[in-house]
Amino acid sequence: MSKAPARTAFVPHDLTAPVAGAANGPLAGLTAAVKDMYDIAGSRTGGGSPDWLETHPPAVSNAGAVQRILDAGATVIGKTVCDEFFYSVSGANAHYGTPVNPRAPGRLPGGSSSGSASAAAAGACDFALGSDTGGSVRVPGSFCGLYGIRPTHGRVDMSGAMPMAPSFDVAGWFASGPGVFRRVGEVLLGHAQVRSPIRELVVLDDAFAQADADVAALLRIALDDMGDDLPEQRREPAAPGGLDPWRECFRIIQAGETWKSFGDFVTRHRPKLGPGIRERIEFASKVTDTQVSAAREKHVQARDHIRALTPPGTILALPSAPCIAPRIDTPAEELESFRLRVMRLTCIAGLGGLPQVTLPVGTIGGGPIGLSFIGWAGGDEALLALAVTLSRYCGYAA
Repeated sequence: MSKAPARTAFVPHDLTAPVAGAANGPLAGLTAAVKDMYDIAGSRTGGGSPDWLETHPPAVSNAGAVQRILDAGATVIGKTVCDEFFYSVSGANAHYGTPVNPRAPGRLPGGSSSGSASAAAAGACDFALGSDTGGSVRVPGSFCGLYGIRPTHGRVDMSGAMPMAPSFDVAGWFASGPGVFRRVGEVLLGHAQVRSPIRELVVLDDAFAQADADVAALLRIALDDMGDDLPEQRREPAAPGGLDPWRECFRIIQAGETWKSFGDFVTRHRPKLGPGIRERIEFASKVTDTQVSAAREKHVQARDHIRALTPPGTILALPSAPCIAPRIDTPAEELESFRLRVMRLTCIAGLGGLPQVTLPVGTIGGGPIGLSFIGWAGGDEALLALAVTLSRYCGYAA
């Protein structure tokens, strides 16, 4: 693997030297890259924004998730590029450039944890920390051919991490192999595990309907082939009233909370925002408390429905992304349409506060595509174990 793809994954203000972890532990001997939203003692945290970076002092301590992997023996090798203020799923950053997608050159890596996914896919590290609010691990995991997880909301320590929309923010991680992927979970996942064997599989027809025809076909073939290791399939929609009301509910709450996180900074410092980010921040500034309150009522209804669909022992199958990674030169209007399609898929676990894994099951036209499983609240470990079991099926091509 050329070093060039790996270099594009890391921020210009990267660590001056690796941060060594404990001599012993479950992650001893492994290397990790960390999204530039997590504090690392002695270095500045930028959140994808040079203006934020310049106006904030170096961190005095490590973020909770960073400290956990260090205590478990991992060595942190660097800080990775992310979308500005985490407000995108494309992976492009107007200030630092777009990290290379090593598994699909010429295509976007997916965001906002783009650098972490790029570093892991390039083999620059054994695993990488990202975060997921509206798909920021699941989408780059799919596009870069990686194992990735959005954990149950609240299960991984988010102290020392820049917030975006706390109602949905979670830590997450990537790995190229299922074994390391699960080992990281054993370190990062806190209490509140809910143990249950997987007894039921629901294939979300409305989610599959969002995917390109070839993507949906490949993933359905994979699911059928996995039959010996999965319960019998049952098909039904996730959202009885359609996915767009859920997507809009998520969008309004996310925007309102993002403005609370960054609005004061934007108003006082007037940072130079990149295309796409600028428009979304402007939209967030205009979202009213009344709109957010109304959306929160719908959120409660959606969460109750999603969790009723996913009791302990039940998993939901869906595409991780609706398509392979768009080309880097995709026009802005097409990217906005892509974003809407993505959010119809990612809002399901986000609104439910549920864990979701993406598995690198295959490629279409040379572009990786992921198959996702959503689990019950606290069922993260069951999903990680399932990823290991199903890893032998990865490798479909079309």
